[in-house]
Amino acid sequence: MSHLRNALADYLTMRRALGYKMDKAERLLGQFVTFAEDRGETHVRAGTALAWATKPAGADAIWTSRRLAEVRLFARHLRTLDPRTEVPADDLLPAQIRRATPYLYTPQEIAALMRATGNLRGTHVQATYRTLIGLLATTGMRIGEAIGLDRGDFDAGGGMVTIRHGKFDKARALPLHPTTVAALQDYLHRDDRPCPEGPPVLLISSRGKRLRYNTVQPIFRKLLHHCGIAPRSAACRPRIHDLRHSFAVSTIIDDYRTGEPGSRLAILSTYLGHADPGDTYWYLSAAPELLALAGERLERHLAGDA
Repeated sequence: MSHLRNALADYLTMRRALGYKMDKAERLLGQFVTFAEDRGETHVRAGTALAWATKPAGADAIWTSRRLAEVRLFARHLRTLDPRTEVPADDLLPAQIRRATPYLYTPQEIAALMRATGNLRGTHVQATYRTLIGLLATTGMRIGEAIGLDRGDFDAGGGMVTIRHGKFDKARALPLHPTTVAALQDYLHRDDRPCPEGPPVLLISSRGKRLRYNTVQPIFRKLLHHCGIAPRSAACRPRIHDLRHSFAVSTIIDDYRTGEPGSRLAILSTYLGHADPGDTYWYLSAAPELLALAGERLERHLAGDA
């Protein structure tokens, strides 16, 4: 292995020991190291980092900024060990991270998506995607958390599911609605459930393996197309992750309608697995209906009615 590749292996080991998953960073930095090695370089050079980050020509500014940011963090680490390392300047390829506008699914659209699974090939595949969509819609968990669940993570008696490896590798237990518990039990006891190849996963593919994200995505897009669920704008496109947004927003809206806004935000933040409560408060500005409810309450407060 080259000097740079050995340094990368040490860097990834160190960061993972601090709790970072580093999967995307490993892929990107591995590509950068290959690019630098092809140039015959043994240390990080700012010019090389910039040349790599801006490939291919015409790439989105956020994408190139993200690529350079990964090299910058790597270079800062190496700089403490080797002064020959060049750290790309902070003002190179600046890009403000834009959050996608969430597509908020209506209950009718979620029901339509679940019905549309009946068009998939194989009764067990239909049941798996119907269960997956229902689980995401009723718990707000991330897609990666859902497909990462093992059968033992579901406690039917206690009405709970445990996410053991959430974001930043944090674990949390989620209480489930009785209807969700019943749906999961029915799914697990189907006669057509494949025998697992490997760990006893909760949501299992027709081949007896854990669902993969790059398989789930195109199937979900197919369901969206079947239901006629289209983008509301260029910045607001329906994604599977938006089932999580829809859950969060509907919970906060319910808080406002009961007259106790904010009473459950801290609980919701923990339930969603947010490391920063500010990530939960972001939904207030992400959903027009929430902004309207907040504005109405502020007007009542200023009028002395609240």
